[in-house]
Amino acid sequence: MADDSTQEDPHVPERWYHHLAHTFRVYATRLLMILVVVLFVVIYFWKDVFITVQSGQVAVLYLRFSGGTQTDRVLGEGLKIIAPWDKLFIYEIQVQEVKHDMDVLTSEGLKVNLSLSIRFHPERQLVGLLQENVGQNYRDKIVIPEVESALRTTMAMFPMTDVYGSQRGLVQQAINESLEKVQEKFVTIDEVVLREVDLPAQVKDVIEQKMTQKELAESYMYRLEVARQEAARRLIEVTSLSNYNSVLDKSLSANVLKWEGIQATKELAKSPNAKTIIIGNQSSAGLPLILGNETAK
Repeated sequence: MADDSTQEDPHVPERWYHHLAHTFRVYATRLLMILVVVLFVVIYFWKDVFITVQSGQVAVLYLRFSGGTQTDRVLGEGLKIIAPWDKLFIYEIQVQEVKHDMDVLTSEGLKVNLSLSIRFHPERQLVGLLQENVGQNYRDKIVIPEVESALRTTMAMFPMTDVYGSQRGLVQQAINESLEKVQEKFVTIDEVVLREVDLPAQVKDVIEQKMTQKELAESYMYRLEVARQEAARRLIEVTSLSNYNSVLDKSLSANVLKWEGIQATKELAKSPNAKTIIIGNQSSAGLPLILGNETAK
């Protein structure tokens, strides 16, 4: 006879996990659709929500529903998480360089083409104001126009020969000094390097001829100065020699010469060689006359 105690009593309440499994089977499709939608939203807005600020960069936050651009708050490096309806503007605060060509007029009214390297960087604490008032295209709106304005004013003070010739260093210095006076909005211009100066072919030939003539003239003046110094040196040398001979002639009297002859005779007498010496020869003014110099046998 079977034991009915092991059979489930229909009056016992349903266990909780049975109820959970039943609920999941009923709503599985709906949960799966919700999960797919959430996953799609996260993937679609991933780049707008999770933003990395790299080294050498800062960011300005724009809150669409909470006040717009945050000018008093600059975000540093690292991962930033924002709402998908907000926006993050990233700025490079390291020194940047842009190459630019422009035409200017010299003091004679001649046109010169300049090739420049402009180095600049935005002020870190003012990036929010820069974004609000100018925008990320501040290089073309502020930096280049201000540099062009300063250079046109500066170059108008120099003649063509200085811009193209040996005074180019002074022109570069004047350019940098003029840029220090430019009160740039939220941006610092570190330096403007004058890389190349391009002139019209005819003007360039004329200037090169003038520079060549100037160098020849300076070379001639240098050689002339060297010749003058050499002539002065030789004059001093000749004058000194003449003075020496004049003093020597006055000191060489007849008695002095006889005395020197006697001393020379004594020295010759000490020699082992056989010599014939005549003392008192009239032609030699009393000096010894050596007739031979043969070795004694």
